[in-house]
Amino acid sequence: MEAVAVIACVFLTLFYVAILYAPTLILRLPPPSSLKNFLIRRFVCAAISSVVSLLFSALILPIRSEEASSLVGVYGIRSDHMWQAVVFPLSLTSLMYAGSLVLKSMLLLKSWKKNTNDGGGVLSDCIKSALKTFLDYMISMASNVMAWRNYVVAPLTEELVFRACMIPLLLCGGFKICTVIFLCPVFFSLAHLNHLMEIYSRQNYSLLKASMAVGLQLGYTVVFGWYASFLFVRTGNLVSPLVAHIFCNFMGLPVTFARKRGLVSVAFVAGVLAFLWLLFPLTRPDLYNNKTNNCRCWHGYCSWN
Repeated sequence: MEAVAVIACVFLTLFYVAILYAPTLILRLPPPSSLKNFLIRRFVCAAISSVVSLLFSALILPIRSEEASSLVGVYGIRSDHMWQAVVFPLSLTSLMYAGSLVLKSMLLLKSWKKNTNDGGGVLSDCIKSALKTFLDYMISMASNVMAWRNYVVAPLTEELVFRACMIPLLLCGGFKICTVIFLCPVFFSLAHLNHLMEIYSRQNYSLLKASMAVGLQLGYTVVFGWYASFLFVRTGNLVSPLVAHIFCNFMGLPVTFARKRGLVSVAFVAGVLAFLWLLFPLTRPDLYNNKTNNCRCWHGYCSWN
């Protein structure tokens, strides 16, 4: 069963990447005329890949129940304990970005002081201006195809394929929970290898520079993949790694230091320590499930000790 599970995961990984190039290489469609059309085409391909992966996994997993709720529950698609699945993982993830958040706060405070010194008005006017800027930013993001890629399509499809489908397959294949948490991100990182040729060919990077850029990205995706897999197994809810994925895509790499701003480094270290201290308490299975003893789940979180 372990071999079957690994082969299935390799197939899902290859299919997820290959279908992105299917319109041009297989269907012989003309190249997209713009970036927007290119990304929309990829959105459709990623959606098809996700649906096929869910159906493919359902055929392999030893599911006996014909109830739809049991099937989607295997994938962590649930409506119960929703606020816990959003708030706790999001709060936990934000601790890793304590340095980034402190830096952004310091820059915002500096901007407010400059505006006040220049006769920009009282605090209430600055708050109104900040809110207006935020609303304008959100409106522009809603119409930005790259924003849809980074914050909606990529996180949702990747979590469906590389967490919701693969983790149950590996657990049912007989792998131990810890092995699954560290193995699953390997497939996740392999799905990003196609970026090597894209960066090399489209951005005119040297092979060495492209390899270094992709290597950094792969390292980051592996580390994040461990964390996302941990969240999925611990909570049994797909929303948990999904909100963490979206937040990380929005924030980028954590800021560890800033020149002449030692508080940023202190905040980063404090955030990491707090993250490690709260990692298990904030992901206790009983926070996300009504019953954790002798229940029939495929994720294995019921038996997590």
